[in-house]
Amino acid sequence: MRTKILGAALATAAALTLTACGGGSDDGGDKPVADVSATPKKAAITLDSPKAKPDLVLTDTNDKKYELVKETKGKPLLLYFGYTYCPDVCSTVISDVAAAEKTLPKEDQEKLQVVFVTTDPERDTPKRMREWLDAQGGQDIVGLTGDFATIQAAAKGIGIFVEKPKKEKDGSITVSHGAEVVGFSPKDDGGHWIYTTETTKDQYSKDLPKIIKGENP
Repeated sequence: MRTKILGAALATAAALTLTACGGGSDDGGDKPVADVSATPKKAAITLDSPKAKPDLVLTDTNDKKYELVKETKGKPLLLYFGYTYCPDVCSTVISDVAAAEKTLPKEDQEKLQVVFVTTDPERDTPKRMREWLDAQGGQDIVGLTGDFATIQAAAKGIGIFVEKPKKEKDGSITVSHGAEVVGFSPKDDGGHWIYTTETTKDQYSKDLPKIIKGENP
């Protein structure tokens, strides 16, 4: 099993990352190896043209229908596509975001919406996602699963590459997906900011108060 970060790009020509995560067997597998790029000087990449929020209707961890546009309208949102069997990258990103959120005043914590959309819906059941998110400290993070084609199309719409999970000859499962967090403004519901896998908990903590106000970090 291995995790490697490859080059990708948005229309803005900002350098982004793509992670190909070897999921191993269904119960996890061996310890991964990671090769990542240098940390950018500024955590947030501000897009010249905001991305439209995906019109996603999926199932949350309570087994209920969740309409992303309706539930997050007029609210600051961090959106991430990943999966629970990811050997390293996804858990690091989610745990950093969750820890940063906890540094906010209670009022701001209630305003901020953090949504995790699985790229491995066949294995990521609502129950498993809830347990995994809670284990990363993300008790307030919404987990969504559903039809893979719907998820893939939504990710593509905001410049995140997602590839259908592939079962390897050795029985392991590789799930390739863009590893960026997209930040949406409460002012226009547009995706204005990109955070790479190199963003730290402290950087999120510094930027979140501005994102909650709809300001550039």
